[in-house]
Amino acid sequence: MLERQDLTAASAGLRVAEAHQVLASVQQHLLTAQVATALADQALCDSCGRPYRHKDSRTIVLRSLFGTLQLTSPRWWRCPCTGQTGTFSPLATLLSERATPELVRWEATYAAHTSYDAAAELLGQAFPLGRTLHAAAVRRHTEHVAERLDGELGDERFSFVDTCPADWAELPRPDLPLVVGIDGGYVHSSKQTSRRDGWFEVIAGRSTPTGGGPAKCFAFVQTHDRKPKRRVYEMLRGQGMADNQQVTFLTDGGEDIRDLPLYLNPQAEHLLDWFHITMRLTVLRQTAKSLPNPAGDVEDGPAWTTADQVDDELTRIRWLLWHGNTFRALQLVDSLAFDLDCFDDPGPERQQLAKRLAEFRGYIDANTARIPNYGERRRYGERRRCGEAISSATAESAVNQIISKRMVKKQQMRWTPRGAHLLLQVRTRVLNDQLADDFTRWYPTSPAREATEPIMNAA
Repeated sequence: MLERQDLTAASAGLRVAEAHQVLASVQQHLLTAQVATALADQALCDSCGRPYRHKDSRTIVLRSLFGTLQLTSPRWWRCPCTGQTGTFSPLATLLSERATPELVRWEATYAAHTSYDAAAELLGQAFPLGRTLHAAAVRRHTEHVAERLDGELGDERFSFVDTCPADWAELPRPDLPLVVGIDGGYVHSSKQTSRRDGWFEVIAGRSTPTGGGPAKCFAFVQTHDRKPKRRVYEMLRGQGMADNQQVTFLTDGGEDIRDLPLYLNPQAEHLLDWFHITMRLTVLRQTAKSLPNPAGDVEDGPAWTTADQVDDELTRIRWLLWHGNTFRALQLVDSLAFDLDCFDDPGPERQQLAKRLAEFRGYIDANTARIPNYGERRRYGERRRCGEAISSATAESAVNQIISKRMVKKQQMRWTPRGAHLLLQVRTRVLNDQLADDFTRWYPTSPAREATEPIMNAA
């Protein structure tokens, strides 16, 4: 019984400690009754109807959101009519997992948003756990959930295009195209020895329906994951992707992810993100600013390879690439590289520029087929559909949302590739609002899905 002698803002209603005590007591009474009912239902042999003989009892622990419960688990002798010997524990069989699915789901949900230490502390404040929850337990349960999600993926394949054009005509009219932005980010390695050394790459992306609807994201550590194409394919299928639906893939053109979206959809279009072209050109222009600017002609090389004139050439290259003229852009790059090579004593500034110009040349040459006419697409009103090809908003924001906020910026932990990969699987499921559905599928007798938004906002 709870009583209040007065009514003030401080004494109104339940306090947190009282609410925890009430919930823990209700949990104890409810589970005790459930255990008694379950044992009574299994007390008789299914074959002959005789009661099982009791040998002894042990104690098992069940951890839940509303208390850590010590349950008496009897051991019974097997019935002679079955021809088997030995004992068995019916309660241990019924409760094969020592943590309730609801507790594991909330641990994984909190861990997806904040560090394992903070998740353990927040859960202890929000629920009457009945014990001190350690970060190691939260991490272990979260990784177990991620391994179960990974285990549900099918086998990796080179191509996921199984239909022929004759079948596409029979399919219903598809939805508007999907725009999938893919990019990479870096997290601290657990083997890091310095600020510059010991990073590994994480691939992240987001699929956005141009016709409206929720976006879905994915992420994986490429050095650890063995099913990257299957992972992306299943996410797109979960969004309703059909074989006759157009999908636009936007990547940064890097070697590690250039081939990832190939053969996922027969109507796919693969484009290079314009942001990464301009980013590389910006680095070249910043490097060119350090070049010496002699007055008039110079004796050891062409005069126009000064800072201002190199900047003008890079501007021309930029606009040629904007209009999809990669052939002429590469010609200008080669011409500029040739002129820089004409100096007998180029100096460190020109050597640095020549090196970066060669890297840029290889980058454009490798992605020539993925560079469209960005200007034409914008003029013809395709900004809504391929706006990310101009602004890079989808891929960059996906990396920031999935990786940076949880693993790099304010929470600069160090990670192993396996630990980072498993956490990312849970984090993307939480961001996609799918983790609760996964637990409902795994435990169909669990209560209906609850409204989690208030507590998640608090977390």
